[in-house]
Amino acid sequence: MVTLLIAFICVLRSASWTNYSAYSYFEVVTICDLIMILAFYLVHLFRFYRVLTCISWPLSELLHYLIGTLLLLIASIVAASKSYNQSGLVAGAIFGFMATFLCMASIWLSYKISCVTQSTGDAKV
Repeated sequence: MVTLLIAFICVLRSASWTNYSAYSYFEVVTICDLIMILAFYLVHLFRFYRVLTCISWPLSELLHYLIGTLLLLIASIVAASKSYNQSGLVAGAIFGFMATFLCMASIWLSYKISCVTQSTGDAKV
Protein backbone atom coordinates (compact mmCIF):
# COMPACT_ATOMS: atom_id res chain seq x y z
CA MET A 1 0.00 0.00 0.00
CA VAL A 2 2.81 2.37 0.85
CA THR A 3 4.57 1.90 -2.49
CA LEU A 4 1.32 2.59 -4.35
CA LEU A 5 0.79 5.75 -2.34
CA ILE A 6 4.36 6.92 -2.97
CA ALA A 7 4.03 6.19 -6.71
CA PHE A 8 0.78 8.14 -6.85
CA ILE A 9 2.26 11.14 -5.01
CA CYS A 10 5.42 11.16 -7.17
CA VAL A 11 3.43 11.32 -10.38
CA LEU A 12 0.86 13.74 -8.96
CA ARG A 13 3.47 16.25 -7.78
CA SER A 14 5.62 16.19 -10.90
CA ALA A 15 5.86 19.72 -12.23
CA SER A 16 6.02 19.30 -16.00
CA TRP A 17 3.74 16.96 -17.93
CA THR A 18 4.81 15.56 -21.25
CA ASN A 19 1.85 13.27 -21.91
CA TYR A 20 -1.04 13.92 -19.56
CA SER A 21 -3.14 10.91 -20.59
CA ALA A 22 -0.38 8.44 -19.69
CA TYR A 23 0.07 9.89 -16.23
CA SER A 24 -3.63 10.29 -15.55
CA TYR A 25 -4.01 6.57 -16.38
CA PHE A 26 -1.17 5.81 -13.95
CA GLU A 27 -2.84 7.92 -11.25
CA VAL A 28 -6.22 6.24 -11.75
CA VAL A 29 -4.75 2.73 -11.66
CA THR A 30 -2.68 3.39 -8.53
CA ILE A 31 -5.46 5.08 -6.57
CA CYS A 32 -8.07 2.44 -7.56
CA ASP A 33 -5.69 -0.36 -6.61
CA LEU A 34 -4.94 1.39 -3.33
CA ILE A 35 -8.65 1.78 -2.53
CA MET A 36 -9.38 -1.87 -3.34
CA ILE A 37 -6.49 -3.10 -1.18
CA LEU A 38 -7.79 -0.94 1.66
CA ALA A 39 -11.31 -2.35 1.13
CA PHE A 40 -10.07 -5.95 1.33
CA TYR A 41 -8.01 -5.05 4.39
CA LEU A 42 -11.12 -3.64 6.10
CA VAL A 43 -13.13 -6.74 5.13
CA HIS A 44 -10.54 -8.93 6.85
CA LEU A 45 -10.09 -6.56 9.77
CA PHE A 46 -13.78 -6.34 10.65
CA ARG A 47 -14.50 -9.94 9.51
CA PHE A 48 -17.21 -8.98 7.03
CA TYR A 49 -16.47 -12.22 5.19
CA ARG A 50 -18.34 -14.06 7.92
CA VAL A 51 -21.46 -11.94 7.38
CA LEU A 52 -21.37 -11.82 3.57
CA THR A 53 -21.17 -15.52 2.78
CA CYS A 54 -22.64 -15.13 -0.72
CA ILE A 55 -19.27 -13.80 -1.96
CA SER A 56 -16.30 -16.10 -2.50
CA TRP A 57 -13.73 -13.91 -0.77
CA PRO A 58 -10.59 -15.86 -1.76
CA LEU A 59 -11.68 -15.84 -5.41
CA SER A 60 -12.58 -12.15 -5.38
CA GLU A 61 -9.26 -11.29 -3.74
CA LEU A 62 -7.38 -13.38 -6.29
CA LEU A 63 -9.19 -11.72 -9.21
CA HIS A 64 -8.59 -8.27 -7.72
CA TYR A 65 -4.88 -8.89 -7.35
CA LEU A 66 -4.54 -10.42 -10.83
CA ILE A 67 -6.38 -7.61 -12.60
CA GLY A 68 -4.83 -4.89 -10.44
CA THR A 69 -1.31 -6.24 -10.94
CA LEU A 70 -1.74 -6.47 -14.69
CA LEU A 71 -3.10 -2.92 -14.93
CA LEU A 72 -0.36 -1.63 -12.62
CA LEU A 73 2.32 -3.30 -14.73
CA ILE A 74 0.91 -1.73 -17.90
CA ALA A 75 0.64 1.69 -16.22
CA SER A 76 4.23 1.46 -14.93
CA ILE A 77 5.56 0.52 -18.36
CA VAL A 78 3.69 3.42 -19.97
CA ALA A 79 4.86 5.84 -17.26
CA ALA A 80 8.47 4.67 -17.60
CA SER A 81 8.42 5.02 -21.38
CA LYS A 82 6.92 8.53 -21.24
CA SER A 83 9.01 9.95 -18.37
CA TYR A 84 11.85 11.50 -20.47
CA ASN A 85 14.27 11.71 -17.51
CA GLN A 86 11.94 13.75 -15.30
CA SER A 87 12.82 12.73 -11.77
CA GLY A 88 9.32 12.68 -10.27
CA LEU A 89 7.93 10.61 -13.11
CA VAL A 90 10.86 8.20 -13.09
CA ALA A 91 10.44 7.75 -9.34
CA GLY A 92 6.72 7.14 -9.80
CA ALA A 93 7.42 4.48 -12.44
CA ILE A 94 10.03 2.81 -10.22
CA PHE A 95 7.64 2.68 -7.27
CA GLY A 96 4.98 1.40 -9.66
CA PHE A 97 7.25 -1.50 -10.64
CA MET A 98 7.99 -2.17 -6.97
CA ALA A 99 4.26 -2.21 -6.20
CA THR A 100 3.74 -4.60 -9.12
CA PHE A 101 6.34 -6.96 -7.69
CA LEU A 102 4.77 -6.74 -4.23
CA CYS A 103 1.32 -7.45 -5.66
CA MET A 104 2.72 -10.53 -7.41
CA ALA A 105 4.21 -11.66 -4.11
CA SER A 106 0.83 -11.08 -2.45
CA ILE A 107 -0.88 -13.21 -5.10
CA TRP A 108 1.60 -16.02 -4.49
CA LEU A 109 1.28 -15.83 -0.70
CA SER A 110 -2.50 -15.68 -0.89
CA TYR A 111 -2.55 -18.74 -3.13
CA LYS A 112 -0.05 -20.57 -0.95
CA ILE A 113 -1.95 -19.85 2.27
CA SER A 114 -5.48 -20.53 1.03
CA CYS A 115 -5.02 -23.35 -1.49
CA VAL A 116 -1.90 -25.26 -0.50
CA THR A 117 -2.65 -25.21 3.24
CA GLN A 118 -6.21 -26.45 2.68
CA SER A 119 -5.15 -29.24 0.33
CA THR A 120 -2.47 -30.55 2.70
CA GLY A 121 -4.68 -30.15 5.77
CA ASP A 122 -7.47 -32.35 4.36
CA ALA A 123 -5.20 -35.27 3.56
CA LYS A 124 -5.10 -36.79 7.04
CA VAL A 125 -5.11 -40.57 6.91
